[in-house]
Amino acid sequence: MLTSFLPSRSCKRSFSFLVLWTCLCWAVFRISSDDHLIDPNSQVERMNIKTRELLGKTMQGKVENSTMSTPSLSGAGSTTEGDENNHVEAVPAIDRSPKLNETDLVNKLQPQMPNLPIVYWQQNKNKKMGKNKTCAKYPDIYDLHFNNKYWQVTETSNGTFYLYGAYLDVRSKNRLGPTVRILGMINRLEPKVKTFCQLWFSDSKEPVFSKVLEYKYIWYKKWGNYKQGLFQPYLLACQLPKTHWGKAPASVSIVEHKCDVATNNLRVIYNKPEGEKKKFAVCVKGLDFPDDDLSIRLTEWIEVLTTLGADKIFLYNLEVHPNVTKVLDYYTSKGLVDVTPISLPGYQPNLPVLQHMYLKSKLNNKRQNELIPYNDCLYRNMYRYEYIALLDIDEVIMPIKHNNWADMMKEVITTSMKVKNETRASWNFRNVYFMDEMLDLHEPDHFKDIPPYLHMMQHVYRSANYTKPGQYVKCFHNPEKALILHNHFPLGCLGGVCTSYPVDTSLAHLQHYRQDCVSTLKKSCKNDFKSASVKDTTIWKWKDAVIGKTTEALQKLGFFGTPDNRNSVNSVLP
Repeated sequence: MLTSFLPSRSCKRSFSFLVLWTCLCWAVFRISSDDHLIDPNSQVERMNIKTRELLGKTMQGKVENSTMSTPSLSGAGSTTEGDENNHVEAVPAIDRSPKLNETDLVNKLQPQMPNLPIVYWQQNKNKKMGKNKTCAKYPDIYDLHFNNKYWQVTETSNGTFYLYGAYLDVRSKNRLGPTVRILGMINRLEPKVKTFCQLWFSDSKEPVFSKVLEYKYIWYKKWGNYKQGLFQPYLLACQLPKTHWGKAPASVSIVEHKCDVATNNLRVIYNKPEGEKKKFAVCVKGLDFPDDDLSIRLTEWIEVLTTLGADKIFLYNLEVHPNVTKVLDYYTSKGLVDVTPISLPGYQPNLPVLQHMYLKSKLNNKRQNELIPYNDCLYRNMYRYEYIALLDIDEVIMPIKHNNWADMMKEVITTSMKVKNETRASWNFRNVYFMDEMLDLHEPDHFKDIPPYLHMMQHVYRSANYTKPGQYVKCFHNPEKALILHNHFPLGCLGGVCTSYPVDTSLAHLQHYRQDCVSTLKKSCKNDFKSASVKDTTIWKWKDAVIGKTTEALQKLGFFGTPDNRNSVNSVLP
C-alpha cells in the first residue's frame, strides 16, 4: 500500500530537471546583474577611470600623499559611489590667472598693436588735451574708426584714407628735415585733398599742426590697377616745425581741417638703436599659406639665413598652417624672428581661406597690399640695421666666394666704389632658378648623406641661365637712403635718384627655389631655363651647420614624434 504513494521514475526525472533548470536560471540572473563576471576587462576599465581621475588631480596639484590611495585592483563590488565622489572632488583645468587692471591690459596690448598709442592715451585720458575747447581735441581711443584690426580710417571730401603706421624720419639725407611719415592706402589716384597732421608730444597738452606736404605713390601706373576707387599705397609726409626739432612726437592724426576731432591716431615709431647698428635685417611680406604646411621648409630657410648672417627676420602674417605657427613661435622665443599680424584694409576679405582665394585671384591687389608690410619693415628698422633685404621664403642671397654676408658685402662695397665713388641706395643680385624637377632628373635617388626633408640642401641643380639683368632681382637696401621700397627695387630715395649696383655673379646671386618659373616667364621657361641645368653645391659650404641646427629645431618642436605621427599626412603638432 505504501509503495503506491512513492513517486514514479518519470516523476523523479521531471523533478530533477525542474531543480536543475531553476539553478541554471538563478545563475544566469546573477551573471547578468554582475556583468563584470562576463567582461573581464570591466575591472581594468574601472581601474583606468580611477587612474585618470588620480592623474588629473595630480596635474592640478590637488593630490596629497596622505589622503589619496591607489585604486584597488581586487574586488568586484560596485564603484558607483566612489566614482561620484571623485567627480565631485575633481577640479577642472581652466585658466585661473588674476584679472588685469587697465594699466596691465594696456601694457599687454601695446606690443600686439605697435601702431596704436594706447600707453600714451592711458597716461593722458583724464587730461583736457586740445587746442581749445572746440578745436583739435585729443581723440579718445574708443572713438577711433578702426578697420580690420590694424587700420584706422579717415573720411575726407575726396577719398577715404586707411592708415597703418607712422614713423619719425630724422635721417641726415632727408631734405625735409625731421619728418613724420604716415603709411597707408587711399582709394584715390594722385590725391588732391588738403590734409593736416595733428602732432601730439608728451610734454604738451596742445597739438602741433603741420600740413601734409606730399602723397608719395608706392607704385608705377604701368603695372596696372591704376583706377580711381581701388586701394592705392601711399607714404604721406609732415614736417616737424623747427621749434620741435630734437623731439619725438608720441602720436599723430590726419585730418582735413586743423580743428577736426580726428578719427585716427597713430603711435609715431622711432626705434633708435641700442648701441651700435646690427648688420642684416630680412623682411618678409604677409604670409598667406593657410593649407600648405611649409614648416620644414621654413625651418631650413631660417637656419640658412641666420647661418649666413641675418641678425633678425621680420615676417608679417596673414594666415598660415598651425605647424608654421609652431615654427614661428619657436624662433620668436629665440630672438631670431619677429612676427607681426596684418590684415587687408577696407572691403577686402579677411576671412580665413577666402582671403587666400582673393589674393590668388587679384594679383595686382596682392602686390599693392604687400607694399605696406615691406615699407613698415623699412621704417621700423632703418636706424637699427646697416642692410635690409626683402625676401620670400623660397629665396636666398647666396655668397659664392665668401663664408657670410658681412664679408661678401665688404668686397661688394669696395668693388662698387671703384666703379663710381658714391654710396648706393641698394645692391642687387641676379635671379637664378633651382627647379624641383632638376634634382629628379640628375639624381633620381637624391643625396643619401643629406636628410630628404631638407629641400635646399638636396636641390643643388639650377638653371644654367640667369634671368636678365635687372629682372626679378632682390637687393640689400641701404636704409640711410631708401624712401619707399618695392619688392625688387627702391622706388624712391633720399637725396634724389635711386642708385642700385648690380653685384657680379662671381660674388653672389639670388637662389630661387621654385617648382616652375614665375607666370610672366611661363612661355619661355622651358627653353630659357629648364633646357640646360648645372650642379651648384655652393650651399654645401654650410651643410653640416644647417643640418645640425635644423634637425635640433625639428626635434625640439616634436616633428620627429611617434612613428604614427610621422606617417600621418595630416599631422598637426600638439
